[in-house]
Amino acid sequence: MTYEADRLVEEVAYLALHFHWSHDDLLDLEHADRTRYVALVTELTGRTETRR
Repeated sequence: MTYEADRLVEEVAYLALHFHWSHDDLLDLEHADRTRYVALVTELTGRTETRR
């Protein structure tokens, strides 16, 4: 796999874990949207972990 393919797999797995969206729905997202969701989940989970 190339770096880009590895990164795509990581993004899809990360978002599926948090949003429980289907594989096809996640792959249908534009790259910029998927990246934005990854950043948002990372930010939100970081906040949640800090509050514990």
